[in-house]
Amino acid sequence: MTFHNGNATYVEKVSLNIKDLERSLKFYTETIGFQVLNQNETSAELTADGENVLLILNQTDKERTHPRSAGLYHFALLLPEREDLALMTMHLAAKQIPLGSADHHVSEALYLDDPDGNGIEIYIDREPEHWIWNDNQVHMVTEPLNAQDLLKNRPDPEDFKGLPKDTIMGHVHLHVSELQKTDEFYTEGLGFEVILNFGGQALFMSSEKYHHHIAANIWNGLGAPAPEKGSIGLDYYTVVYPSDEALNEAVSRLKALGFTAEKEDGYTLAVDPSGNHIRMQTQNSHK
Repeated sequence: MTFHNGNATYVEKVSLNIKDLERSLKFYTETIGFQVLNQNETSAELTADGENVLLILNQTDKERTHPRSAGLYHFALLLPEREDLALMTMHLAAKQIPLGSADHHVSEALYLDDPDGNGIEIYIDREPEHWIWNDNQVHMVTEPLNAQDLLKNRPDPEDFKGLPKDTIMGHVHLHVSELQKTDEFYTEGLGFEVILNFGGQALFMSSEKYHHHIAANIWNGLGAPAPEKGSIGLDYYTVVYPSDEALNEAVSRLKALGFTAEKEDGYTLAVDPSGNHIRMQTQNSHK
């Protein structure tokens, strides 16, 4: 997938703070279809292919800071084929999981929450040659998913054996406190491009003309407070750069804008204006 390797800058994994590790592992393995790659008493790394970590779960004693804080709106798992989305739909329906769904023109998506209320999108992309562009803005809508067409081959939920091994983290969508500084941080700093400004309510940003690697909205209200560190919700997510040069340039831009970017063990930590934590890495060092 050229939007998530090569010259692209993209989101690779998400780390969540959750209340009960056993409860969350049951949900993420049996309902979503992850495999456990590594686990200890308070955390676990989850994978689709048995090698690459997509999701990290961290048990915390802290509650969710505020019902309308900044933080995670949803993380989005990108499935390789439409048939995979159809089978996932039947599997979730058989387990009586409450679902939302949408056709965004560029993609078809399911929406649900984990046991702690963390939002999840599971989606497939339509072929990029069918995306519509207007003055460098991608055409995205929210229309009803054509479930009858999606499920026309009547997949058997018993055939669900977990996430396909080629599943990746397609994007993250964040609640933020405002959009102007958010735009500055993600575009002038991290180096993404605004692909769609949705009515002054949300920004959809990407590299390599993807429909979005990162989205940010103000639907929790202007001035939404930053979450308390360690509280239930988003811990951090990773942004992967194609080279050391690209990463170093992003770090320099962030610092020039007055943002901090601190080197840690194998990554650079940055915090967006709303308190969302990002680990910046390169394709050579992220695994």
